[in-house]
Amino acid sequence: MKITIDNNSGFCFGVVFAIQMAEDELDRTGHLYCLGDIVHNNMEVARLTQKGLKIISHNDLENLHDCKVLIRAHGEPPSTYQTALKNNIELIDASCPVVLKLQNRVRTSFDSFDDADGQIVIYGEEGHAEVNGLVGQTKGQAIIVRTEADLEKVDFKQPIHFFSQTTKSSAGFKKMKELIEARVIESKGALTDENLEANDTLCRQVSNREPRMQRFSQEHDVVVFVSGKKSSNGKALYSVCKSVNERSYFISEPNELNASWFVETDSVGICGATSTPMWLMQDVADKLKLLFVVETA
Repeated sequence: MKITIDNNSGFCFGVVFAIQMAEDELDRTGHLYCLGDIVHNNMEVARLTQKGLKIISHNDLENLHDCKVLIRAHGEPPSTYQTALKNNIELIDASCPVVLKLQNRVRTSFDSFDDADGQIVIYGEEGHAEVNGLVGQTKGQAIIVRTEADLEKVDFKQPIHFFSQTTKSSAGFKKMKELIEARVIESKGALTDENLEANDTLCRQVSNREPRMQRFSQEHDVVVFVSGKKSSNGKALYSVCKSVNERSYFISEPNELNASWFVETDSVGICGATSTPMWLMQDVADKLKLLFVVETA
């Protein structure tokens, strides 16, 4: 059996930046608060927790004063910055530049409506940290859609500005855009820039991985996809693997490997999400070496 780790998998630059900022502060002081999981990977969170990182909630933030708090790559709504200012909290802002740019676009779009009718519609996961930050740019008025059924919340007689959470799949975004276009035409009789402004705001570091992930999955008998279960990006990229290789398996840590997956297998490909550390994929490969006599690549 030959095992190959996908060199194109692993942390995106936004996650690398956030973790580096956290480690720099932990090396200096040995202690740092982080608002939510720094990355949607439980193994990496556990590693940083051992170094002194403490994960807190927004409720915890309200009760903290005179300390340092890291904002992770997902970004935060304006209310978080207001709380920090009120409580004399120094924010170490590791918001991803791609997310910050999207927040600005959503806020500008929302402000352009003024008192006129109009809706901000966001394709994303309700409750996801990035989506919460985007909704915060609209004073809580943005409409979140994930499935076709969610479109019942949208008034298609009003102008719509459509955006996407950066880590959603390109196929999912395309399908939702087409569904909205069809509803607009049905409601207004025509599709114009005035009644629908659709913005492809997917992160290219994520969407560009999809075709590479397809090729990687086709090249191996079995694919082991490593990701935290909370990762939206992980779910999207795993679905890409599964669509081209039925023998694709989702795990979060090496102990979840099942020897029965590898019967009559000559090659195994290990890959992961933008929130999956390379060291964890290597640990998965090492675990496979203990199960089988293998050749690594």
